[in-house]
Amino acid sequence: MPITDLDPAQNAGALYFGEGHYVTPDDAAAGNDDNNDEINRVLGEDFKFLNLDKVFQVILKSASYEFLYKPNVSLKIIINEYLNASNFFLEDSQTKYLNALLDNLGKNLRKSNA
Repeated sequence: MPITDLDPAQNAGALYFGEGHYVTPDDAAAGNDDNNDEINRVLGEDFKFLNLDKVFQVILKSASYEFLYKPNVSLKIIINEYLNASNFFLEDSQTKYLNALLDNLGKNLRKSNA
């Protein structure tokens, strides 16, 4: 995230939350930069990733990395962890939509990279 996004003058009174993921050099070399291409490929040409809320974008990008490069972690565990974290930021209806996206993305990424 660019540092300019953290300018308190833009969002007076806002609270900022951040989360980090440790990525080893081996993981990064395995193709972490390809996540956007994989998301677009799996979810289809009509899917507009950049039109999604930023929370959705971050969750889908992070989860796609885990779906692709953490094969020993089950889809169910990955999806549940992201849904639990999203409860702080999303309404119930949005969480249901996110669940459907994560399920579709996870199944298709795991299937195409098996």
